[in-house]
Amino acid sequence: MIQIIAGICVLGGGIFVFIAGLGILKLPDVLNRMHASTKAGTLGSALTLVAAALHFGNGGVTTKAVATILFLLLTAPIAAHMIGRATVQIRRKKAARAAAQAGR
Repeated sequence: MIQIIAGICVLGGGIFVFIAGLGILKLPDVLNRMHASTKAGTLGSALTLVAAALHFGNGGVTTKAVATILFLLLTAPIAAHMIGRATVQIRRKKAARAAAQAGR
């Protein structure tokens, strides 16, 4: 029964990682790509790690999987926020430069 649940988790994780990859390829904007990669990629990785913890059933593997999931959940939003802020700042600088050149 645990093997079936682990298999479903691996399949779900793979689907979410695939969706994240498609989002990175197909979405038009940096902010949209960032959203797709952060949300779906984190969920897909978490499901895959849960499957590994279920499959091996070892305390050490489970501890490492939980620690990795917590690390991903803590760092992915922060990294996405920083990328988003940098993108907005770059866009503002470009808009100000274009406005200054148009005003000449």
